[in-house]
Amino acid sequence: MSTDYLIVGSGLCALVFGALMARSGRRVTVLEAHDVPGGFGHTFSMGRAYRFNAQLHYVWNCGEGDTVQRTLQHLGLDREVSFERFDPAGFDHMRMPGYALDIPGDPAVLRRRLGALFPAHSAQIGRFLEAVELTRRGLDSLGAGPAAWRHIDNWRGAARLLAYRNATLQQVFDRCALPRAAQTLLALQWPDFMLPPARLSFCAWVLLFTGYQRGAYYPSRHFEHVVDSLAEAIVAGGGRLLYQREVVGFELAGRRVTGVTARQLPDGGLETHRGRTVICNMDPQRAAGMIGLEAFSPRLRRRLTYRYSASNFMAYCAVKDIDLAAHGFGRWNVFHSGDEDLNVAFARMLEQRDYRNPSFAMSTPGFLTGDRSDRPEGQQIIEFLTVADYDYFQQLRQRDKTAYRRKKREILDAMIAVVEAHYVPDFRRHLAFRTSGTPATNERFCWCPQGNSYGSEMTPQQFGLGRLRADSSLRDFYFCNASSGYPGFAGAFWTGARLYEKLAGERVL
Repeated sequence: MSTDYLIVGSGLCALVFGALMARSGRRVTVLEAHDVPGGFGHTFSMGRAYRFNAQLHYVWNCGEGDTVQRTLQHLGLDREVSFERFDPAGFDHMRMPGYALDIPGDPAVLRRRLGALFPAHSAQIGRFLEAVELTRRGLDSLGAGPAAWRHIDNWRGAARLLAYRNATLQQVFDRCALPRAAQTLLALQWPDFMLPPARLSFCAWVLLFTGYQRGAYYPSRHFEHVVDSLAEAIVAGGGRLLYQREVVGFELAGRRVTGVTARQLPDGGLETHRGRTVICNMDPQRAAGMIGLEAFSPRLRRRLTYRYSASNFMAYCAVKDIDLAAHGFGRWNVFHSGDEDLNVAFARMLEQRDYRNPSFAMSTPGFLTGDRSDRPEGQQIIEFLTVADYDYFQQLRQRDKTAYRRKKREILDAMIAVVEAHYVPDFRRHLAFRTSGTPATNERFCWCPQGNSYGSEMTPQQFGLGRLRADSSLRDFYFCNASSGYPGFAGAFWTGARLYEKLAGERVL
C-alpha cells in the first residue's frame, strides 16, 4: 500500500511533521520499531505504579508565540497541550562546594547574582554576559529575514556571532577571563548537551541557555500526553502508525527512494511499504549505511561523517514519607558538581568510569504539575542524570551482566551519597523505588546508535554551517531527526515544522 508520506520512525520530529501533514489532508504512514511512539520522548511503565519519561526533563520555546506553541496552535492542540513554567527567579539551581547560584530568567538579575559571588570580577562577568546577549541577537536574527539585519543591534549581534561561530564555550570563558568557579556555575547545564565546556559549541550553549531564560517549562499532563496528542493527530487526519516495524532496507529506483522493507517484531515476516516521499526519522548515518553511501552526493557523504554525542546514565527514583521541598527541591532542577573544573569531571566519568566525585543533574517533575498519575499517592519522583561511556557499558553487559548491574548500582550509590551529604541527610531510608538505565539501555529501547543522547555532538564543527540538513541529495527522501535538524524538545518541533513548511509550502513558524 502506497502513501503520500512514508515516515520511518516516530521520534518527536517525525510526529510533528506527520501531524502537520495529516492535518493538511496528506496520507501519512509512520513505521516505528518500538511498541510506543516518541523516541527519546517516550514514556515507560514500571509495574503498575510508576511512569517515567525516558529522557526529557524540561523544555523551552513553549511560551506564547514560541516555536512549540505556534506549532500546537497550527494543529489545534494549543489548548489540549499546555505547559507549566519553572520558577523564573531560579529555574536551574547550580551547586558546588562553596558556591550556589540560582539561574534567573532576567539577565540583569543574573549579572547581579554573579557580581555578588565574584565582586572582584565584575568587568569580566560583564564582558561575558555581553558576548552572550549579542550572540543571542545574532542567532535570533538568522531566521528573521533580511529586514531584521537593518537594526544596528542585530548587526552587532551578527558580528559577534561571526566572531564566535567556531568557538567553544571554554574559549569564550577564557577570552573574557571569567574565574573558574563562575565558569563552572554557568556551565553546570552540561547534561543538557553531554559535552564539557572545552568541546561544547558556544553558539549551541547560548541558544539553550538564553532559551531557558526566556522560559523553562514542563507539560501540564507530562510528556506522555504531548506525544500521544501528536500521534492521535496523525490518526485523526487519516494517517496510520504501525508499531514494532523495524526498517531493515530501503528501495531505490535510480536516485529515488521509493519505499522500505520492514520486519514485524518480535519475530514476524517482512513487509514492503512505499510512499511518494520517504521521511527518515531514524539516524541518518544508519540509514545511509543501509542505502549505500555511494548513492549520496560527495557533499552529503562529508556531512554524514558526524560524531555521535556522548550518552548518559539515568536513574529513576521515588521517595516516600518525606517532602523534598523541605530540602531545597521545587519548581527547578538542581545541578551538582563536586569538582570546580567541569572538563576534568566530565573526562573522569566518561573516560575513566570514575564516579566517586560525580557531576550530575537532579529533576523533580512532581513539583511542576498537579497531575500525579505517574506515581503512587504520597510519593515524589526524583531523577538523576550524568554522562556514561557506551562502549564500556555495552561490552560489560555482553560479557558479565552481574558486573554490569554492579556498576549501575555503584554510580547511583555515588550520586545518592552526594545527595545525603549535601541535600537530604537520610535520603536512602526514604527510597520507595529505584531503577536505572545506561547507554546500552538507550540503544535497546530508543534505537539510538551508540546510545547517543542528542544525535551528532554539539561541537563547533558539527553545529555550524556544515551541519547535516533535511535534503539528502536523493529524490523524495528527506532526513528529519536531531542530527539533521536540532536536538531536544524545542529543536524537534522546529525541525519537523520546518520540513513541513518546505514540502507543503505552508508557513507554521
